[in-house]
Amino acid sequence: MPDPPPSHAFHTTHWSLVNAACSGTPDAVAASLESLCRLYWPPLFSWVRQRGHSPHDAEDLTQEFFARLLSRDWLLRADPDRGRFRTFLLVAMKRFLANQWDRSNSLKRGGRTPIFSLDASPDSLTALDPHPPADPDRDFDRRWALTVLSHVMNSLRLDHEASQRSREFEILKPCLTADRAHLDYATLAASLGITEASARSAVHRLRKRFRDTFRSAVAATVANPDDTDAEMHALISALASA
Repeated sequence: MPDPPPSHAFHTTHWSLVNAACSGTPDAVAASLESLCRLYWPPLFSWVRQRGHSPHDAEDLTQEFFARLLSRDWLLRADPDRGRFRTFLLVAMKRFLANQWDRSNSLKRGGRTPIFSLDASPDSLTALDPHPPADPDRDFDRRWALTVLSHVMNSLRLDHEASQRSREFEILKPCLTADRAHLDYATLAASLGITEASARSAVHRLRKRFRDTFRSAVAATVANPDDTDAEMHALISALASA
């Protein structure tokens, strides 16, 4: 797996990254393309794996796809008015596998200089896909949702670390997915050494911070802010179907 996407990748809209990857200085183009690759590499790699490719072949294919994405001006065809960018990428990947990859002349592993370092072991690549899903396209959406969720949780963790509250975050983190009616505030309060009322306030603040951060992350992936709610529901549905 590549390193997690930098935090600024969700602070800049992905369509802005696409525009920057299509024009600008060479350094800006390279930085924008790398950000897009790190964001969308995991779900695309997983989707290629579900098509029957080995971990190493899937890695090479995914790297080659992103290399051609810019070199062949595919990004210029991405139109924010025609839907989600992740949908554009999946359609482009399908066409790439069907029409662009000549298996008889496929690159040997390491034959192309990667556009960014993966630092992945065979075991870690295989572990991503232990059981092929019934619907690879739905799995692609689920893995993208997990990518966004991972960013949100990492952002919350860094916020707490910056304010010397890492332990509080680890204790309260399960409250984000637990049924609010079943939360044991007395136990939480005892663990944190605070009053039960303070524990309730802490959980409320964390839940609100999570919602706000999740919304901001999703908003960065859509071209029109009015589409944010629909995309949030789509990602939540993708996670629920796992």
